[in-house]
Amino acid sequence: MDRRYVLATVVIAVLGALWCVAFLRFGVGVEAVAYAFVPLGGLLTIPSVRQLTRRDAGRDPVAVRFWRTIRLAVVLITIGYGWFAVDMLAHADQVRTRTMTPPAAAAVALGFLVAIWGLARVPVVAAGGAERWRVALDRTIAFLGCAAVLWYLGLAPMLSAAEPWSPQAMLLVGLGLLVAVGAAAKVSYLGDGPVDRVAMRLLAAAGGVPAAASAVLAVQFGLIGSIPAQTVVMPLCPVLTTLGVAAQIRADRGPRRSPARTGMVLPYLAMLLADVPLIAVAVGAPLRWPVRVVLVTAVVVTALVMVRQFLTYRENDRLLRTARRQEERLQYEVSHDGLTGLANRALFRDRLAAALSTTGLAAVLLIDLDDFKTVNDLLGHGVGDQLLVSVARLLRAEVGDDGLPARVGGDEFAVVLAGADPEVLARRLLAALAQPISEHRLLVQASVGIAIATPGTTVDAVLRNADVAMYMAKQQGKADFVRYVDGMGEPVLAHMQLGGELRRALDNNEFRVVYQPIVRLDGRRVIGVEALVRWDHPTRGVVSPAEFIPAAERTGLIVPLGRFVLRETCRQAAAWLAEFGPDALKEAGLNVSARQLHDPDFVTEVAAALADSGLPCERLILEVTESAVLRGQQVSRALYDLDRMGIRLALDDFGTGESSLSLLRAFPAAIVKLDKSFVDGIEIDDGHPAAIDARQAVARAVIQLAHALGLDTIAEGIESPEQVTALRELGYTLGQGYHLAEPMTAEGVSRLLAGQQAAAGVS
Repeated sequence: MDRRYVLATVVIAVLGALWCVAFLRFGVGVEAVAYAFVPLGGLLTIPSVRQLTRRDAGRDPVAVRFWRTIRLAVVLITIGYGWFAVDMLAHADQVRTRTMTPPAAAAVALGFLVAIWGLARVPVVAAGGAERWRVALDRTIAFLGCAAVLWYLGLAPMLSAAEPWSPQAMLLVGLGLLVAVGAAAKVSYLGDGPVDRVAMRLLAAAGGVPAAASAVLAVQFGLIGSIPAQTVVMPLCPVLTTLGVAAQIRADRGPRRSPARTGMVLPYLAMLLADVPLIAVAVGAPLRWPVRVVLVTAVVVTALVMVRQFLTYRENDRLLRTARRQEERLQYEVSHDGLTGLANRALFRDRLAAALSTTGLAAVLLIDLDDFKTVNDLLGHGVGDQLLVSVARLLRAEVGDDGLPARVGGDEFAVVLAGADPEVLARRLLAALAQPISEHRLLVQASVGIAIATPGTTVDAVLRNADVAMYMAKQQGKADFVRYVDGMGEPVLAHMQLGGELRRALDNNEFRVVYQPIVRLDGRRVIGVEALVRWDHPTRGVVSPAEFIPAAERTGLIVPLGRFVLRETCRQAAAWLAEFGPDALKEAGLNVSARQLHDPDFVTEVAAALADSGLPCERLILEVTESAVLRGQQVSRALYDLDRMGIRLALDDFGTGESSLSLLRAFPAAIVKLDKSFVDGIEIDDGHPAAIDARQAVARAVIQLAHALGLDTIAEGIESPEQVTALRELGYTLGQGYHLAEPMTAEGVSRLLAGQQAAAGVS
């Protein structure tokens, strides 16, 4: 539909041009007909704009408001020119002397003012602060510069022409030029909003092109120029308006092009245009009052450009300062730890490399907090983070200007020193950490490794040596420092390599389970077993659990290893019950580490192992140490879930922890296992009753407390018949140890159970 309107207005314009040629060349028709083409085109433009406002109904209110305003402007202009045409046709004999009536001129002028008002209400690119003032200045500069040129080349010559047009005509030409200048200044800063930029440019041309051309005709041809103005030039206004409508419809249907950056160039172009009259005066044009208006405008434009440049300079300076601050902040964030504010690993390595490249000498302290994971588990990560911040603050205070402290890992810090004694600093750090720190007043210990770089040493070598020394400090009891010496890394490296071999051993099924019987002390009858894991290394033979269990704990492989022992124990215990009957074996136990209890899937894995093997829950005993019980809410929740399932829990190595007695009330234990350290020497009788009572005090207290709480007791590490006698006298009925039975294979346990069953049958 919009194409038909465009075509119709073009036809009207073409007919007007043909009539103009016919009239001026051949004298066809009367001159009054020339005034009919503009209102005819306007009558076709009105429904095209009306169609667009109906299409936009329910859409963006800004676009609807704008095009309704344009429709009103077109209606008023069409009414005015229609009135003018009717008046001219009614007074055809007075065309050369008759001017536009005041009501008609008022209607057209009002139409132009409505169009200007509609253009002013279209929002430009959103801006705030200095940017808003810059845009306002740019638009003012553009408006004044363009207006000065149009005044000089258009209106001013019309005023001084030999045959001046009527005041109404010059007013309407001025308003048309004003529409063009205002729209041009507006569209350069129009964002990708609801009103299309191309449509705005066409509307600007609809006002400016006819007005400028009419001015030229008035100056060059006088009153006779009104005929081509009315028939050729002014009918372009409806054509360009309908083209603007078509552009808006096309923009609504598809993606819009990115806005051109003309807003940056327009003020400078306007300033150049304002200088055109100045050039004309410079080459000899007379300095009349219209030119003086242009000169004043040029001065104002130049002043505004200077203000704009000042605002631009100030804004650029602000942007540069902001960019520098952002760059400094980014550089800081890249080279510093976000939590503690200390240097990070990258900056630490750079500083160490710089020290090695200049002097070739540097000392590195690697500081690892001991048992920091316990803080996170028991008190939460928030408290742990606050503790790390406090440690960082302490490091800054102790290191001072002697070096660079850094956070190189989760709870691992480092210091690079260029001249101070590293051992003196290590002692100061350990002494400072001996006092409570952070707002929670926590005590934290650290293991410190020291490495001294010599000329030719690489950064990686220094850090590796410091890491080895720190690891040795932990191996030697923690809360101390160790200085690296040559050869120190070999046993540490072997221990680290053990973790990789553990993974391979799990994949190759190199682990096996052996069982140490638990027997009655009065008749040596086997009532249960404790499962123990052994590693048959392909080249080293049997590896001691004391060697590979810590490595499994450290690497996390204790979880899959424990899963293997659990499933094998359940399977084997169920097989013994099926072969020898429910009375042959009362229980089968195995050790569970704190790392396993922290695994959220551990309880589910225990239930699955029992279900797959068919072993009753009450036949399984899980042994945990006191230190594992104190590892946080996840461990406590898992233990209570296991207890509710009917699985019996044993407190292993009882008496060696710091909270043993309180644990018996807080922990759902069913069995207490007296640690071997309290069994050793219990049988010695040196004739001193007080000494005998002292050696038996813990064992006596444990059995009495267990009986009071209704718990079973098992004495561990029994090595002689005299220890059996002493334990029985104290009230112990169950025990395990090398004197009673050594760990053995499943086949060995089967032979014991078969022998017991045979002996019971004979008796």
